[in-house]
Amino acid sequence: MLGCVIHGPGDLRVAELPTPEPGPGEALVAVRYGGVCGSDLHYWRHGGVGDFLLEEPMVLGHEVVGTVLGYGSPDASGPAVGTAVAVHPATPCGVCPECADGRRNICRDTRYLGSAARFPHVQGGFAARVVVPADQLRPLPAGLALRRAALAEPLSVALHAVRRAGQVAGKHVLVTGAGPIGCLVVAAAKAAGAAQVTVTDLLPAALRYATAAGADTVVRADDPSDPGWPAEADVAVEASGVAAGLETCLRLVRRGGVVVQLGMLPPGQSPFAGNLVVSREIELRGAFRFDTEFDDALELLAAEPAFDGLVSAVVPLREAESAFALAADRGRSCKVLLDFAS
Repeated sequence: MLGCVIHGPGDLRVAELPTPEPGPGEALVAVRYGGVCGSDLHYWRHGGVGDFLLEEPMVLGHEVVGTVLGYGSPDASGPAVGTAVAVHPATPCGVCPECADGRRNICRDTRYLGSAARFPHVQGGFAARVVVPADQLRPLPAGLALRRAALAEPLSVALHAVRRAGQVAGKHVLVTGAGPIGCLVVAAAKAAGAAQVTVTDLLPAALRYATAAGADTVVRADDPSDPGWPAEADVAVEASGVAAGLETCLRLVRRGGVVVQLGMLPPGQSPFAGNLVVSREIELRGAFRFDTEFDDALELLAAEPAFDGLVSAVVPLREAESAFALAADRGRSCKVLLDFAS
């Protein structure tokens, strides 16, 4: 079978891989679509994501959907063969203090598809066939097509970030960064009842996608005279992954407000307006991955056809490098999918 393997910075290869065989408790899935994530782009460009650095070749991808082909044992439980499914990419350990506390998304010994956070790395889902624990399969709700379902993983990230912010119903939410995750944060905030969502970004094309996702106001981040800048916001979600975005959130959130850091900042130290956190009693919260939000994301995707507009391109697997280049160009794309059926 073919798979998409990263060997180092700039070294992405579509290669022949052995077809995996499921073991006890595992399922074999024929992957149809895989979404190119910002973390995949970081592995491609820099050979790592934050502090997670490549030490061996790794199959990328954790945003995958497809069809169940079979199970590793006849008594395995899971969706019937032939069922269209989304794959939850996390396998938490279930025994660490974080898992015991109901925070499995920050499990200290988790396995996550396509992640170099541990060694040997956890191979990802950008392959024609993938084996995963059967309990990580989620059958798609009625009427949800695989193409739109490929947004389930990033939408789960956005839902978790909004929940980390607390109650947003009736509030003004500021989102810095209108990449795919930022746009999905907009949709998640509106679904949670936010009264006003303002989004900032440097690129007009990205801001157009944010508007399509439901943003009430969009602002050019490099234009201090833009009339869309709010005097203050109740909640701010930093989704750009740059220190300037966090600075904007801390300066524009109200006193006693909440800032959620969702974007992964560059490795090492970043400038940080810590005095504002003190003098304004701002609550700064991290948001990492997700857990049960995956099921909620599928239901939200099934209910809202407008999410289709965030999928800007579907590219055959054999053209993976051009797909990554397109996904990295936010002036031309939002969410780019790899198509494994072609």
